[in-house]
Amino acid sequence: MKDYVILTDSCSDLDKADRAKYNIEYIKMHFTCEGLESEADLDWGKVSFADFYSVMRAGNRIVTSQVNALEYKKVFEEIVAKGYDILYLGCSSALSSSVKASYVARDEVMKNNPNAKIVCIDTLNACLGLGILCMVASEQRAKGKSIDEVATWIEKNKKFMHQEATVEKLTWLKMAGRVSATSAFFGGLLNIKPIIICDVNGANVAVEKVKGRKNSFEKIAQRFKENYADCEYQKLYIVHGDCEQDAIELKNEVEKVIPENLKGIEIQIRPLGPIIGASCGPGTLGLYYFGSEVTYDGSKA
Repeated sequence: MKDYVILTDSCSDLDKADRAKYNIEYIKMHFTCEGLESEADLDWGKVSFADFYSVMRAGNRIVTSQVNALEYKKVFEEIVAKGYDILYLGCSSALSSSVKASYVARDEVMKNNPNAKIVCIDTLNACLGLGILCMVASEQRAKGKSIDEVATWIEKNKKFMHQEATVEKLTWLKMAGRVSATSAFFGGLLNIKPIIICDVNGANVAVEKVKGRKNSFEKIAQRFKENYADCEYQKLYIVHGDCEQDAIELKNEVEKVIPENLKGIEIQIRPLGPIIGASCGPGTLGLYYFGSEVTYDGSKA
């Protein structure tokens, strides 16, 4: 069986230790902060995690940009030249057009390298939802699964990945065009916190609203209790937009309801990366795990 590289993008929010442990590579998207364009570095090299969210708290908008086909082509060619096939797990196409650009690059590189195999998957997930799928792909690769076997598993099981998220303020979702100005205004006035999931189409949609920050933590824990699944590859991750103490509080709420068969799984806390963070803003929290099949369709709500 030919060796293959598992490749993802900046939306995966996999930190350096995770990428090293699971031998995962990533292609960098970009963001513009105070007029300066930077790579969306998951190791926060050029712009630190704290500075990134401080800029947003000061009222400055950060604009993100996708990976284009030429950038994908360059990375794909470099990997193929080393003799590897490629399994690329990309951010949801409902949130970014990057994965569509990867298809263009894939076709061109494979045309010029007929012995190479490049599989590109729209995971319909982002953040640690995407990251967990990458980790599972790596675990299956380590067990000797072929690129086709792993790709088939991801395609079949991506619909079982759950996101339960909330934001501190609706300001950033308004700026990103995710909520109306009216909703943002009254939501802030009434201290309304949305519960945001990744729906069947891979879109971030609010499915519930609660009043107060702490109540949003309890609601996320309740939804986890209702939706979790006993899965061979179960992992529990919380991400935070520079609000680590809140992440710990959310972790505590989830631990109160965690079933006995999952109590051996540590709930990991990770920083929210720059791509999703730019849209959701400081104070964002998200819980990611495998659960029942996601069937909610925000486009029909």
